[in-house]
Amino acid sequence: MELHTLGHDQKKGWSVTSRPRIDSRQTLVVVFGSTSLLDAPGPMNELLEEYGESVIVGCSTAGEIFGTQIFDESLSAAIARFEHTNLRIASAPVRSVDDSFKAGQAIAQQLKDSTLRGILVLSDGLSVNGSELVRGLNSTVLPSVVVTGGLAGDGNRFQRTWVLQDRRPQSGWVTAVGFYGNHVRIGHGSKGGWDLFGPERRVTKSKGNVLLELDGRPALQLYKEYLGDRAAGLPSTGLLFPLALRADQSDSKSLVRTILAVSEEDQSLTFAGDIPEGSLAQLMKANFDRLVQGASEAATTTKLSADGESCTLAIAISCVGRRLVLGERTEEETEATLEVLPKGTQQIGFYSYGEISPYATGACDLHNQTMTLTTLSEAA
Repeated sequence: MELHTLGHDQKKGWSVTSRPRIDSRQTLVVVFGSTSLLDAPGPMNELLEEYGESVIVGCSTAGEIFGTQIFDESLSAAIARFEHTNLRIASAPVRSVDDSFKAGQAIAQQLKDSTLRGILVLSDGLSVNGSELVRGLNSTVLPSVVVTGGLAGDGNRFQRTWVLQDRRPQSGWVTAVGFYGNHVRIGHGSKGGWDLFGPERRVTKSKGNVLLELDGRPALQLYKEYLGDRAAGLPSTGLLFPLALRADQSDSKSLVRTILAVSEEDQSLTFAGDIPEGSLAQLMKANFDRLVQGASEAATTTKLSADGESCTLAIAISCVGRRLVLGERTEEETEATLEVLPKGTQQIGFYSYGEISPYATGACDLHNQTMTLTTLSEAA
């Protein structure tokens, strides 16, 4: 596998004087950029024109990761030409949350093949129920196929997101690339680092990804009590206080859910994934050192499941809530991942509205407020 990473800054331009001439049907181009590329797609178009045969996927962000650095209003890209691995692209519309399951199912159906080894999926970040999207994927994809990815971001604005569909940035789509054959090596890891606080409460009323009541009380009212003065900044301040969710007292698997929207009218909270009635929910808050440690643990898990090839691409997808909490310390988590991953690993990524990865092994889950890593390499 031949691998190159490059970035584009509005003031400085491209980070390289020339781009590698490796356009082919076995070349993957991954692009992460700001929402403003919807209005001014110039740098994106340069890549699209130069890599006309390549498989290209990408999405908007709440911050672009390039190496260990984090940028806004920029573009970060990886260009990888595989020697022995076939690639296939798939897409499906997701105009509203009701389309989420069938979009996941359609993606999985388009990519289905006995030689499929992994899927990288990128979704619109606002009009999707991530849990239903994942459920649709899992309904068709075999557990042996590694599925990772994330939901597109829009800073802390929550107004519009895009994914590359038909080689153009568009809202309301899910796109994915499938990896085929026995040579591709895909590693994955996903960790949080948040601390639990307050009592664990029962979800007494919900509908899909909309939480209406906890312990019989209006969800938004209860949430505001915990946030205090920060409640005035909802939904963005809610990113600082995600929910830990588990099925029951005996469930050791805790998924994290983050807020996308609030409704004063019905006192509800809308999350990036499902909040099933009867499940147990508990608020979480940030611990700076533990968040950075979580990123390091994600890299350790990824390294263990990767093949350790010298030419390795790491795709880091971290939640926008982590960035808001870490502030000026945010680059500590991108540095922590590369400190653990194999020497020479090249890293790009983005800050997201949700992360997709297996919890440990097997079928994928939707995560929030995690650092999720995917490594791609190829054996000879």
